[in-house]
Parts: sequence; C-alpha cells; structure tokens
Amino acid sequence: MASYVLLLKEYEDYDTVVYKFGPNEEIMGKIELNKITRKFSELESLPDQNIPTKFYFDRAAQRLAVCLVREDGIFPEKTAFES
Repeated sequence: MASYVLLLKEYEDYDTVVYKFGPNEEIMGKIELNKITRKFSELESLPDQNIPTKFYFDRAAQRLAVCLVREDGIFPEKTAFES
C-alpha cells in the first residue's frame, strides 16, 4: 500500500518548526518539532474522525526527522512523505 503525507510549513524559529500535515490541503492537523530536544508534539489532530491521525502524524514526524538530521536542519515550505 502506498502512503502520502503532505506537509506545509506554518511557522519556524530557532527552537521550533510547525507544519500542517495530512492526506491533502483540505484535511490537515498540526505537528510541532522542538529542534533542541528533538521531540514531536501533535498540536491539532486531523479533523476527520475516519482518518487515522496517528498514521499521518508518525509519517510527518519521520519526514521532519529527515529534514533535521540528514538535510542539516533545512525545513522547506512544502514537503511530503511518500512510500
């Protein structure tokens, strides 16, 4: 099964970055990454109860971890997790 998670940057400063995440631009939650502690927080879950928020949150976190570690802390305005 293929999976796709869209991430749109909403805010970034020295300590944190916040992205909207979800299957498309109409159904999105919010995830925050503390760049110092490397901890993820779910700020808002997906608004549709029939869509598994944890599935999308985990993949959004995985994509942001790649940005932090492998891409030297570069967080693009728009990115995605695809598999």
